[in-house]
Amino acid sequence: MRSWLPLVLVLSASSLQGQEVKRDIPYANPAVERQVLDIYSPKDAKNLPVVFWIHGGGWQGGDKASVQEKPKTFVDRGFVFVSTNYRLLPHVEMETIFRDVAKSLGWVHKHIAEHGGDPNRIFVMGHSAGAQLAALMCIDERYLKAEGVPFTSLKGCVPVDGDTYDVPAIIETAETRRRVHGQPQAKFGHREKFGIEPKKHIDYSAVTHVAKGKNIPPFLILYVAEHPDTTAQAQRLEQALRQAEIRVVSFGAKETTHGRINSNIGLPDDMTTKVLFDWIEGK
Repeated sequence: MRSWLPLVLVLSASSLQGQEVKRDIPYANPAVERQVLDIYSPKDAKNLPVVFWIHGGGWQGGDKASVQEKPKTFVDRGFVFVSTNYRLLPHVEMETIFRDVAKSLGWVHKHIAEHGGDPNRIFVMGHSAGAQLAALMCIDERYLKAEGVPFTSLKGCVPVDGDTYDVPAIIETAETRRRVHGQPQAKFGHREKFGIEPKKHIDYSAVTHVAKGKNIPPFLILYVAEHPDTTAQAQRLEQALRQAEIRVVSFGAKETTHGRINSNIGLPDDMTTKVLFDWIEGK
C-alpha cells in the first residue's frame, strides 16, 4: 500500500453556499491508502456538534464519498460532518478495520476543533457494516480508549439497518436459512468475515460488551421494519441496552429498503430523517 505524504493533508477544498469541504485528510501517521477522511463544515464554524459517519459495504467495499444528502443536511443544521474511509476485507482482518475506525475517530477528537467542531459533542453514525462499526465503537471501550477518546465525548450513536450487533445470531440465522432451503453456504459470509473462530464472533459483537457504568452513549437504532434480519438484530441490541439501563430509542422505517433508508436521510419529508433530528435535538 502506498503512503500518503504529509504535504498532502488536504487534496481538495471547496466552498458551496456556505459549506466548506476538506477531502482526503490522513488520520494515521504514516497513513496508507483509505486511512483518510472528509470534513464538511459551515463557513466560519466554531464549537459545533460533530457527526462522525461510517459507510457500509459489507466491510469489503463502499466509500466515504457515498454520503448523498447527509453533509448538506447536517451542515445546514449547524453540524460539522465527517465521513471516514477504512481498510477493507480481504486485504486486512476484521479487527484491523475496527482499529482504523477508532484511529479515525481519535484523530477527529484531537483535531476537529481546528475545523470548527466540538470534540466533546460527537455523534457516531453508520449504515449496514458501518452500523456494526458504530455500535461497537460506542459500546466496546477498548478501541476508543486506545486512541484517547473517552465515551463522555460521545453524545449519541445511530446505527442504521445493521445485521451484526450479535454476530453468532446472524451466522446461525443465515446458515440455517440456506441449509433448510437446500442452498450452498456462502464462501465468504459472516462466519468467514468475522474470523471463523466462535470466540471472535462473540468478541466482535456489540451486545457482548454492553454493561452499566461505562458511559455508553444514548442510542437511536434505525432499521427497515420489513427486513427480518435487521429488525431482529435491532431488537436484540435494544434489549441489551435496556437491560443495562442505557437510553435507547428504536425506529423501524416502513415501505423502504436497506439501501433507501440510508440514501434518503436528509431528504424533505423523510420520516427517518425527522425521527433522527427529533432525537438529536433532545441530546
